[in-house]
Amino acid sequence: MLEPLAPPEDLTIPRDGSKTTKVLLSRALRRLLTDLGRMDVRLAPTAARASHATLLNVIREVMAEDPGAVWSALRRPTIGALVRYARFAGRVGPVLGELAATFLIDLALAGALRRSVRVAAPTRVIGLAERRVFVVPAGTLECGAEVVHVERGLALEEFAVPGLLVPVSGTIVLACADNNPLADVEAHPDKRGNAVDLGGRTVEAWVDGLREALAIVEAYMPGLREEMDTVLHQVVPVGFDAERHLSASYQEAIGTVYLSMHPNPMTMAEALIHEFSHNKLNLLFELDAVLENAFSPLYPSPVRPDPRPLHGVLLAVHAFLPVARLYARMIAGGDPRARDPGFLRRYEKIVEGNREGAAVLRAHARATRVGAGLLAEIDELDRSFAGT
Repeated sequence: MLEPLAPPEDLTIPRDGSKTTKVLLSRALRRLLTDLGRMDVRLAPTAARASHATLLNVIREVMAEDPGAVWSALRRPTIGALVRYARFAGRVGPVLGELAATFLIDLALAGALRRSVRVAAPTRVIGLAERRVFVVPAGTLECGAEVVHVERGLALEEFAVPGLLVPVSGTIVLACADNNPLADVEAHPDKRGNAVDLGGRTVEAWVDGLREALAIVEAYMPGLREEMDTVLHQVVPVGFDAERHLSASYQEAIGTVYLSMHPNPMTMAEALIHEFSHNKLNLLFELDAVLENAFSPLYPSPVRPDPRPLHGVLLAVHAFLPVARLYARMIAGGDPRARDPGFLRRYEKIVEGNREGAAVLRAHARATRVGAGLLAEIDELDRSFAGT
């Protein structure tokens, strides 16, 4: 039995040696494994139900000898997003077969299977750990010491499509293939979905831009950059825009951020911090409601043109406070970019937006016991920018 979840004290900006995000990730993975075992599969096709039963049996076997392989698989958003999506019985059918195949293939490629098992081949398998995408003909896969297409008699490697998962830094890849079933669902009024789109730029240009942005985070927010290597697995490109930046993340797809490319490295660094912060907060939402009045009524948002529930206001402030800290540290560190008047104007705008959002939370939020710790941190961080 796990101890009650402690209110987080540094989920917004990690302190030195912080373990907050790692603890939340560990507990969220435990919930994910429980959800997988309790999934209501009655509405799924017969073959998919059989694959799911096979998967659960294999997981029990692997947990007895190599539990790390199971936890590693659940960390990957290509698997975790499918489990979270299928929490609702009406969604199970379309993803259950893909989930079972992707999970079993992941375990097989990790060398964790002690016996061979068969599963229906999905159309496409994203092997995030192997950084390879496989386009698979219809048929049956046998997963064991290797993965073999039974009817074709070919190893899975024969169906690999190169160049779709490109290493960026640490655990992070540029993912030009995505299996998030919610990617077309869009909450922002100025954007329509998050289909993979390089925006006419090369993969190399994307990787260079992301590495430059990550280097800025590493230089001035090293604790946050370290957390990225704990949680973040993939950046999905969703276009190019020289005038503005639009990005997204999903509570179901923890470990994934959707980014558009912008020519300014600071804008890219902002977007990475912003969406990664959503990933961290989504870990907490997996475990606690945080706010008792999260979704009603609506309030003005400091960063969106449309009124937002407090859930959205909290997401915004939690994401922009570390962005403000990045700017403040660059100014204090004498970074040449901080001498630009536009840099200072942007910093002041971020601080003011945070101040407005924090005031809305102070006035209206009713926090849970766990959420009270987060709101206290946000209040303290917002007040630290007073006078700027």
